[in-house]
Amino acid sequence: MDNEINLNDPRVCAILDGTIDLFYEFGIKNLNMDDISRQLKISKKTLYQYAKSKEDLIEKLLYYDDMKWVKKISEIKLKELNAIDILIQVSIVVSEQIGKFDPKLKFEMRKYYESVFHSFMQKKQTQIFEHISNNISKGIKEGLYRDNINIELVAGLYVRNLVDMHNKDYCIVENITFDQVFEAMFENHIRAISTAEGIKYFEKRKSELTQLNKNNN
Repeated sequence: MDNEINLNDPRVCAILDGTIDLFYEFGIKNLNMDDISRQLKISKKTLYQYAKSKEDLIEKLLYYDDMKWVKKISEIKLKELNAIDILIQVSIVVSEQIGKFDPKLKFEMRKYYESVFHSFMQKKQTQIFEHISNNISKGIKEGLYRDNINIELVAGLYVRNLVDMHNKDYCIVENITFDQVFEAMFENHIRAISTAEGIKYFEKRKSELTQLNKNNN
């Protein structure tokens, strides 16, 4: 990505957020740079100051989305939480990010901007793999996860499940939402790697979160 932009610049963020909204409304293929500048009510010259082409703009949008994800993860107080609480917090962020990714936009990105999309997905998978690997190591030290876990294998399976969730045939049961699939996968992951102590703690936290959600609704 050439000419990286300052994501602390509110004008840049406004352009990127506006472009994302346009892609959701009209699709990626149906918009060119002229359309985007007109819809955002900015000059083409201004738009080209931030992106040299539509492909470059899409790459910056993915970079922007990734930086927002990294910021949310950095706000989690990792040193103050045990492995299960960290996994719960990180998984909430991951679920929100993946769940909001419109399948139609993903299809268009993969079809028309395969190289950019593939590079983004590889980076994202690596990030999640590292987070899960570190989380497993921490949980083992805390006695919450079993000490005979193949960390790389389990972390790799977790990432693979996240990727496969985007496939329309992943769940053969009709009327099952992404959130339900993710929640089941997440709980199965914790139960599979936890010690008796870890499962007991997870049950406690699950009950507390369920009650919190009821109180908020």
